This record gives sequence, structure tokens and C-alpha cells, in this order.
Amino acid sequence: MSELLSPDQLEAALRAMGARLYHDQHPFHKLLHSGRLDRGQVQAWALNRFEYQRCIPLKDAAILARMEDPALRRIWRQRIIDHDGSHDGEGGIARWLHLTDALGLDREMVTSGRALLPGTRFAVHAYIEFVRDRSLLEAIASSLTELFAPTIISHRMAGMLAHYDFISKEALAYFDYRLTEAPRDSAFALDYVKQHADTVEKQQQVLAALHFKCGVLWSQLDALHFAYVEPGVRWPDAFDPATQGGAV
Repeated sequence: MSELLSPDQLEAALRAMGARLYHDQHPFHKLLHSGRLDRGQVQAWALNRFEYQRCIPLKDAAILARMEDPALRRIWRQRIIDHDGSHDGEGGIARWLHLTDALGLDREMVTSGRALLPGTRFAVHAYIEFVRDRSLLEAIASSLTELFAPTIISHRMAGMLAHYDFISKEALAYFDYRLTEAPRDSAFALDYVKQHADTVEKQQQVLAALHFKCGVLWSQLDALHFAYVEPGVRWPDAFDPATQGGAV
């Protein structure tokens, strides 16, 4: 990339990258959505994904701390409210715990993180470090994976409800909310990026930030696939469906 792109060209480049690299293309998600995982593998996915969910407000708080414009902070802080809720038992984190509860997972095991795969932990915390260390523009650009979230969420809900008798619509409530939250958030972030990436260097940084974030999401699924699908080699302290899966 050697010439400045127009805002619409930049958006097209970002969307093309997402179409190629977003984690909906990962083999693990294809197995999950088509009903080809067993209950223990679905539990492992939900448990490990909780680490990402619980760290989303930490990531957004790190971004919020970088914003000097009060108007910008007022918009961005809604993301934290969406995940933390305004009261106990509300918000995206609570809804994800409702999913892990419904799958029969011990809540303390989930929230403590003691049964996580190391790859999950490293990927999620690399993302937090990225938004702390890079420019505000890059931090905001890294959130643009939300552009592609509604499609994967729709496929996930339809596929899981069709194929897994241990999953209910109520257990998937987290995703119902994200169908409206993610488009709102991504529209704002995309508009911000298109306005502020006004040099070739900044546009390169924006594209690299989305590339990095796609890698964060993809690497979490790499860890799950390696540990719970093929070849089935996992960290000795990681979740073991045979002994820690509990009952539905």
C-alpha cells in the first residue's frame, strides 16, 4: 500500500480482510455450528471463551482512558455497560455465565480461569496489551471485527439450536443482544477510522490492527481445536470434559 485510499476504499479493504481472516472461517467454528462437536467440546469452547468475554470491559476501559474528548468517552463507555451491566446479574458477562451454567459447568471453575488453555489466556491478554500500547486509532480499529459479528452470530444460534439438544434459546441470550450491540458499535468505530486514518501510514496501521485482532480470535480457536478436536493434546491443568463436565 503506497497511495492514500479514499474512506470508501479503506472500508472495502477492511471488509475484504474480514471476509478472508475472520474466525467464522476457522474449522472449529464450522464444527460447532454444524453440530459436529460433542457436549464436552462445546463446554470447552464456552469456558475458554469466557476469558475473552470477561476481558472485553478491561480492554474498553483501557481504550476509554486514552480518550481526551468527553463526547467520545460517553459513546465508548456504553460498551462497558453492555458487558458489565448496571447491576449484578445484568450485561453480557452475566449472560455468558448463564450459558456456561446451562451447559453444566461449575461457575467457580469458569470465573477463576484455572481450567483455561494457556493459548486462550495469552491471546486475550495480548489484545489488552495491544490497545494499551498502540495509538488510539489502532485500538479503535482493532474492534472492527464487530463488523462481521452479526453473520457468525446468526449462523451460530441457528446451528446450535438445530443440532444440540442440550442448548436452549434462553441459554444463547448473549447473542440476541449482540445482534443489535455489535452493528451499533462497529458503525461508530468504522466512521471514526474512516475520518481519522488520513495518511498512508495511519491507514496501514488501521489495516494491521484489524489483521492483529483477527489473529487474536483465530488463535483462540487454534488452541481449542488442538486440545479438544485434533490431535487432542492439551495442557494438563486445562478443562477435562470427562472429569469436570458435570451434568446438564
